[in-house]
This record gives sequence, structure tokens and C-alpha cells, in this order.
Amino acid sequence: MRWQGREGSQNVDDRRGKAVKRGAAGIGIGTIVIALLYMLMGEDPQKVLQQAQQQQPQTTQTQQSAGQNDELSQFVSVVLKTTEDVWVKLFREQMGENYQKPVLVIFDGQVSSACGMASAATGPFYCPGDYKVYIDLSFYRELKTRFQAPGDFAMAYVVAHEVAHHVQNLLGITGYVDKQRRVLSKTEFNKMSVRLELQADFLAGVWVQHAQQMMNILEEGDIEEALNAAHAIGDDRIQKQSRGYVIPDSFTHGTSEQRMRWFTKGVKSGKIDDGDTFSIPYSNL
Repeated sequence: MRWQGREGSQNVDDRRGKAVKRGAAGIGIGTIVIALLYMLMGEDPQKVLQQAQQQQPQTTQTQQSAGQNDELSQFVSVVLKTTEDVWVKLFREQMGENYQKPVLVIFDGQVSSACGMASAATGPFYCPGDYKVYIDLSFYRELKTRFQAPGDFAMAYVVAHEVAHHVQNLLGITGYVDKQRRVLSKTEFNKMSVRLELQADFLAGVWVQHAQQMMNILEEGDIEEALNAAHAIGDDRIQKQSRGYVIPDSFTHGTSEQRMRWFTKGVKSGKIDDGDTFSIPYSNL
């Protein structure tokens, strides 16, 4: 990705090296990737967070002073700025509305959000309760090693996906889905969650098209890196790796093929309205 020398976002809250005030545990609807892995392995996400809360923050002076302006934090700041530029434009042109920019919180180890406490094991997530995206930059290493999805644009895709959840929140989609939790069975709500996540992948693709048109951000191989990341975090692939078999009724984010396809659709379309994953039959997603 062509990002060096570009302006970063002013909406970054770098909490690395800071003590965490403990609060009530909980995971918001935007929690993705690693938390999903725990669930698919039969672990209770609540239990995972409780265990994280019991661990004392291990913050050293080296961590506190180690490059608050390091390259990776600069990178995600630039990516966030490109999402701001794109969504401000698209909200105005396609929705006739003003875009409210989210805050990106960078943390290490664990963090307190309006959705409760979370640890690095939770992975990047968006909390609709405070309009903030949370990310521990160690996830970049996780992408390269655990998920075999290297490359800076793989990380850019992850950031864009979380910002897409913010877009969904602003459009009222997140609230609609959350209300369904009370009236649907677990299996049916899982399907609703899949629709939400695939739409976020689509919106991440929409960002790619317009960021390229506006800022010429793409280098050779970038789209492939994003697609590789989307493939790596598909429900079927994660279940196959962790259990050796898949349980489609437990999917909450979509298969690798679905995630790649909806991201690609977004890249090709560039139009918010083309990403309606809620009005088509589930079998056609």
C-alpha cells in the first residue's frame, strides 16, 4: 500500500503503556476474529475475558517508551485517514448525510471499552456503544503467523472492515441486528450476524475502490493480500483448523469464499446500496 508520507488521522487514541481501569466484562457485537476462534473451540468468550481481567497488566518502561510513533501505528493512522476521506465523501454523495468519524484506540494487552473489558486475544473489534475501533497492533503478527495472511494491505483490510462496522452503526443496521437477538433462535441470529459481517466485507471493498480513485493507494499484490486475509478468517477455515470439521449453523462471519466474494463485490461496485446482504435468501449469500 502506498502510505508513506501521507497524512494520518487525528482521531487516534494511543493507550499503549497506560494502566487499564477494570470494568464490567462483555463483548460488543463488533468483536471479531480471535473471539470467534475461542467460541468455535467450545470456549465461552465471557470466560476468556474474565481470565484476561484476572491477569495483571505487564507493562514495562520499555513498552511505555517504545515508539509511540512507530511505523505500524503510523500505518493504521494513515489507513484510518483514508477511510475518513472516503466515507465523508460517500455519505455526502450517496446518502446525503454527514459522516461521523470514529476514534481508533490502539492498546496493548487489554483495554476497557463501552462494550466491556477486552484483551489482545479478542482481536480487533468495533464497539457501537462508544463509536470506537479497538486494535492491539500485535494482531499484525497474528495475521502473518497464525493466519498466514502477511502484507500491509491485509492489515488495512482489517481496519477497513472494523470501520465498516461503524458505518453500519451510523446507518442503523447494527442496532437492527442487535434487536433481533431477543426474538431469534441462536441459529437464526447467527445467520443475521453472518449477513452483518459480509456486508462489512463489502463496505471494506467499497473503501478500496474509492481510496484508489481518490488517493492511488494500491500497489501490486494489495488486493490479493486483502483477499488472503478474508479467506484466512472465514468461519469454515477456522473451524476446520481448530476442530477438524465445520458446523455451518454456528457460523457468525461467513465462509472464506463468501467473505472474499463480498469484498470483491464491494471493490467492483463502489456503491453502498449494492451491499444489501439482508434482503436476499441466506443460501444465496
